[in-house]
Amino acid sequence: AIPAACGQTAGFTGKRRCGIISAVMNKRVDLPEKKYEGYIFDLDGTLVDSMPLHYKAWRKALARAGAPESVFREDEFYSCGGKSANDVVYFLNERYGLVLDAESTAADKRRIYLEMLEQEGMQPIGEVLEFVHSLGDAPKAIATGSAIPGARRTLAAAGLTGLFDVILTPEDVEHGKPAPDMFLLAAERLGAAPSRCVVFEDAVPGIAAAAAAGMDCVRVRRTSLS
Repeated sequence: AIPAACGQTAGFTGKRRCGIISAVMNKRVDLPEKKYEGYIFDLDGTLVDSMPLHYKAWRKALARAGAPESVFREDEFYSCGGKSANDVVYFLNERYGLVLDAESTAADKRRIYLEMLEQEGMQPIGEVLEFVHSLGDAPKAIATGSAIPGARRTLAAAGLTGLFDVILTPEDVEHGKPAPDMFLLAAERLGAAPSRCVVFEDAVPGIAAAAAAGMDCVRVRRTSLS
């Protein structure tokens, strides 16, 4: 049987629905007026416009690993947003009956991404960055599916270094998104109650994780990968 998309993993549904604030018109995001004790941000596709670069890196890494060209379509890529690179490979192996080595394929993808990042640079998502600056000293965290070296390089390339109190990756928790672990740990490290935190996310796994953590969620609208 074909497994569900990455963001549809069972068991992390939470006890209340994520209060998604949908983006409308040409806006990338509708910003909340409510005040929170803690503000938690995804990185890729939420703070920075890195998803097209990540997708190109994945296409190249999968081709090198011998995966068919039909593997990892755009909708599948977005359904895996926020998950670790290793988990993405596990998902593709299960979905398509492949035997790709998760460690080497994920490592190759990360290397390719960093090479492309060095060549092409990175832009922040202006509306979200403006909101981050408006928060002043309010407790702020990043909870990203990227590994820490790539996350720090991405932040530096986009000029975002030093704006956040906490940076968490899947390496910091037992279960990555769509489990709530990263968001709950972020709230703990920010000294905030989970119910008084808001998450900014662009992808289904992160939105599911926010709901499971009992947090409000602001969805950042995605753009085309082309």
